[in-house]
Amino acid sequence: MFSTALKYVSSNINGNYSIASAPATTSGPWKIYDAKKKSTGKAVSIFVLDRKSLDSHSNSLGRSSASSLKRATEEVVERLKKEASSLARLRHPNILELVEPVEDTRNGGIQFATEPVAASLSKLLRDKDEEERSGGVGGRSSRYVTEDQDGRRRKDVEIDELEIQKGLEQLSKALEFLHDNAGLVHGNLTPDAIFVNAKSDWKISGLGFSSPPDQSTKPTSVTPINLSEALNFDARLPRSVQLNFDYSSPDFVLDSNLNTGADMFSLGLLIIALYNSPHESPIQSNSSISTYKRLFSSSSTIPSAGNSFLCKRPLPKELTSSVLPRLITRRPAERMTAKEFQQSSYFDNILISTIRFLDELPAKTPNEKAQFMRGLTRMLNSFPNKVLEKKILPALLEEMKDRELLSLILQNVFKIINMLPNGKRPFTEKIIPRIREIFLPANAKASPERDPAKDAGLMILLEHIIQITNNCSGKEFKDDILPIIYLAIESPIHGLVDSALRSLPTILPVLDFSTIKNELFPVIASVFSKTSSLGIKVRGLEAFVILCGGSNDPAASNDGLDGIMNSGKKSSSSALDKYTMQEKIVPLIKGIKTKEPAVAIAALNVLRQVGGIADADFVAMDMLPILWSMSLGPLLNLQQFQSFMDLIKALSSRVEAEQSKKLQELSSNNGSSRAGGNDDFMSFGNANAFSTNGGSEDQEIDFERLVKGSSAGDTKSDLMNGGWDSTPVDLDAQRHGNNSGQSKPATFSWSTPSPSQPNFAGNATTATAVPKQLQQGPISRTITPDLARFDTLSPSSTQFSQPLQPQNTFAAPLQAQSNFGRPSIPPQSSYNMSSQPQPNYNVSSISPPPQSQPLQPYQSQQVNWGSAAPPNPWSSNMTAVSSTQFSSTGSLGSQMSNLSLNQNQRPVVSNSSSFSLPPPPGASNTFSPPPSTAYRQAKPPQQKSGLDAFESLL
Repeated sequence: MFSTALKYVSSNINGNYSIASAPATTSGPWKIYDAKKKSTGKAVSIFVLDRKSLDSHSNSLGRSSASSLKRATEEVVERLKKEASSLARLRHPNILELVEPVEDTRNGGIQFATEPVAASLSKLLRDKDEEERSGGVGGRSSRYVTEDQDGRRRKDVEIDELEIQKGLEQLSKALEFLHDNAGLVHGNLTPDAIFVNAKSDWKISGLGFSSPPDQSTKPTSVTPINLSEALNFDARLPRSVQLNFDYSSPDFVLDSNLNTGADMFSLGLLIIALYNSPHESPIQSNSSISTYKRLFSSSSTIPSAGNSFLCKRPLPKELTSSVLPRLITRRPAERMTAKEFQQSSYFDNILISTIRFLDELPAKTPNEKAQFMRGLTRMLNSFPNKVLEKKILPALLEEMKDRELLSLILQNVFKIINMLPNGKRPFTEKIIPRIREIFLPANAKASPERDPAKDAGLMILLEHIIQITNNCSGKEFKDDILPIIYLAIESPIHGLVDSALRSLPTILPVLDFSTIKNELFPVIASVFSKTSSLGIKVRGLEAFVILCGGSNDPAASNDGLDGIMNSGKKSSSSALDKYTMQEKIVPLIKGIKTKEPAVAIAALNVLRQVGGIADADFVAMDMLPILWSMSLGPLLNLQQFQSFMDLIKALSSRVEAEQSKKLQELSSNNGSSRAGGNDDFMSFGNANAFSTNGGSEDQEIDFERLVKGSSAGDTKSDLMNGGWDSTPVDLDAQRHGNNSGQSKPATFSWSTPSPSQPNFAGNATTATAVPKQLQQGPISRTITPDLARFDTLSPSSTQFSQPLQPQNTFAAPLQAQSNFGRPSIPPQSSYNMSSQPQPNYNVSSISPPPQSQPLQPYQSQQVNWGSAAPPNPWSSNMTAVSSTQFSSTGSLGSQMSNLSLNQNQRPVVSNSSSFSLPPPPGASNTFSPPPSTAYRQAKPPQQKSGLDAFESLL
């Protein structure tokens, strides 16, 4: 007991394998579990015999002694151990392969490990019977499907004509090996002794009754069985551990003769069971020798051609005509051997021959292999799907180690995947690991070797990129397939690079944004910048179009910039972000040096795509210069140049529209702070300093007075504006055209200060302002004189040429009058200050602006100064004027006494001065001076000006 427990504890199977908790299938007394080796992950099947199953069956009968039952049970266990040990000695492709030898379990049972098996043939046939019964007669009769506990389709087996032919041929090969090489008779060839592995191959097992034939001379280590004991059915034991009479040869049961022909008779009964309905042997002996003898005593109960071999379904003609009559026959010598069975007409078809050649492929020559692979492509459509998946596909993947056949094999592999209704599972489980093993080096840091045969296979892989993306997830594609595509993009073979770049529209939807931006795009950009091939340049630019969300299809090239909607264009999101387009792709295009039209047009397509996404300022500053430069390429034809111009115009229109909209939004936000729509940058938030509305056109005067801090209330025009000899301005029209008709007095300074006059305060003279028309908006304006524009003064007549009429204004001391109620011009303290602002006497330069406020309440009238001045300035008669113009003359003497040149102050001119002034609004008597040559702008160089002219007059 201790030794048994020690054996179980030290079990190699339990310690080295991860075994499933529930059995995957059963076969006879065996429970078969799926398992994987812990160290390698290799899949195996664990056969377990539970000792309790034997004991429970015997206990249910309750009529045998314990000692005899124990002895019978031990015999069964030993027989089953013999089955496992026989598998270890027999190595053949069609005999079940033993992986781990038999071991004892804790409860007294046994276990061993074999290659992975899907199910036993008996289990497949029983399940198929249930399926046919549930689907009616003829319903779904060619398909058997099982699912594992997770609901995943795990074991699909086709029990159709081809599957049967393939399996029977494999069984005959195993029997040939047993008979001719091993010198053994199987003895119990039943559906329970046949297993179907994961590759859909039929394997022989159940060698518990195997024995050398009678009179055999071949050496063997297998102990012969006692046929009489084997034929003795023990009801205390399960039928599955005893000889099955339903598939036994009459040589055993009736003649007690061990020969190899007995296995061929059993093979004939097995063939009938495969086509029968239900799938069972035509002989039903119920494990009774007497019943078996009775059945063989009548010809009607013996399978023969006359009774269609007791099969309820039609048998293939080849079987009924030449095969079964030579298998199910009473005499062993008349039966065909296993080798003859393989050469029968039953296997004479192209599909079976193809499978046979595929099994023998490793022994064929390279030329024969290549011819077979080329022809296999045309034959794949004739095979059932499960044969393709279970038999042909694994064989092709195994043969991929031959690099010379790699491209041919991959063509067949992808065609098989395309034909399978559920090709995703075999692709991810079988094909992807194999492809990665072949194309990617085991060491990730090592550079992959370049092999022409491998490059040819890589080309086939790129041609089937759509199938790859459809049959794998995004993670699987990124981890296993994308590194292979990188190899193609970086390949020195231009054809591979071209195929890899053309596959971008297919692979981009599978990848995430981070992978595209950080992994895929840098590889493409590197190849684009380094290649010297114009074809790769163009293909790289087309790849950029795809990465930017565009399409290289001419029908879908409308980007919408021309305003024409393309209803047939499908919306496509960009694979790259705007930053990558602007900062990565556009500089790459800018660095293109070639002037080839094909490259230029490809670059145009990229810029068209980027132009619809990039910022407007980037388009204006970076993209449009590139487009203009490329558009002037010397090799472009008219149509190509026009394509550039169309894009330039479209992008320019976009920039203009966006910039105009932006400026309109800004102006709408800031428009309330600007008066009259003036946008003068020198407005300082107030009325426009350089307003031209009724003001002076000399902006230097305005600016100088502005920056020197002169009063904002200074007049826009001066009394002395026109100079001594200028023509008086007829302000009647202006006065009558002004609705208000009122003006305000203005102040001005003498044009030429005396250089000898000391600086005294209060030397400023006052005068009436020229009436100005009423204007809307701000009217404040400062005037800065232009000293360089002073003309020579040549008075034709002065205020002293005729006697002045006294006015009431001179009765009181003269005071400096303010302009419009604002501070007056500061008094001139010195006549020799060149920096003192002076009025401009050029009549043509400054036009008197209208005033909106009335003048002071006094009256004035224009005086005719047209007569020539006599030598005595005080002797001439003054022109007659209306008595209403002057109200008093009492202060004339006191005012004229101030004209002495030796005093500090200059004479102050009253509101009715000698200069041509317009009458105030409301004056009734007006007249204009007659035309005179004195009003012309004569400037003789010998005339004096300024104070000198004044002194000469005195």
